[in-house]
Amino acid sequence: MAVSQGNARDRVGLGWRGELAAGILSNLARIDVLEVIADDYYHASRAGIAALRRLARQVSVSLHGVGMGLASTIPADPRRLHAMARLMKEVPAESWSEHLSFVRAGGVEIGHLAAPPRTPHSAAGAIANIALATRIVGSAPLMENIATLVAPPASTLDEAEWLAQIIHGSQVPLLLDLHNLYANAVNGGEAPDELLLRLPLDRVGAVHLSGGHWIAAPGGGERLLDDHLHDVPPAVFDLLTVLARHTPQPLTVIVERDGNYPSFDHVLGQLELARAAMRAGRSA
Repeated sequence: MAVSQGNARDRVGLGWRGELAAGILSNLARIDVLEVIADDYYHASRAGIAALRRLARQVSVSLHGVGMGLASTIPADPRRLHAMARLMKEVPAESWSEHLSFVRAGGVEIGHLAAPPRTPHSAAGAIANIALATRIVGSAPLMENIATLVAPPASTLDEAEWLAQIIHGSQVPLLLDLHNLYANAVNGGEAPDELLLRLPLDRVGAVHLSGGHWIAAPGGGERLLDDHLHDVPPAVFDLLTVLARHTPQPLTVIVERDGNYPSFDHVLGQLELARAAMRAGRSA
């Protein structure tokens, strides 16, 4: 079953960051949607919520969570889920999303989106947590694949198999981060386009694009670190073209940038490259 986001066309947008606010507000006509980090607003003042509500009246807004840790055999924290539910009602946002990662265990917060062992057990834990999140928030999240420098130890499934078990088992859309996919593929010695085509592409509802840089690997060689501090590389735009060629459903593409900010004209150029990549895929 193909995923529908309720819109009949592809859209390209940007992650909302305070450092980009002036450029965003001056160029809303060139931005189809904004993705806001939900955790930044869980405890926001009334004025902060009112500002976010005003923004949502000017442009489509989605909420992106980073701290739930839903890909875990540990039940998700209901307080975080209720915070997302409140924020969804207050804004309101068109959708919300989270990561297929774990972030805590034994009462310890690790401060990082970590990849759990890819096993049927961890997939079942993720499916249970997604069901809990859907009940509390009142709508199903889009779930994002994450980047990892090494394959999670003790895994019995590869990334495509594990993602498919969770996405099909929970019946939620996939938020496909193409740079995360690209990094995992090259770090694991796999062809990125082959990994892409093994994913449940009919369930893709949204896409993330970002950049990274190469770091030294133990024992020699290099690995690609996803850091959101660099431009989207050409190889990732190529993957977006392949994705557009193989997915009939409309896609919402978000360009992420978390630092080392270029001029806003350059940021807008990244959005235009994303649009061009999708047009190339749709016309093939």
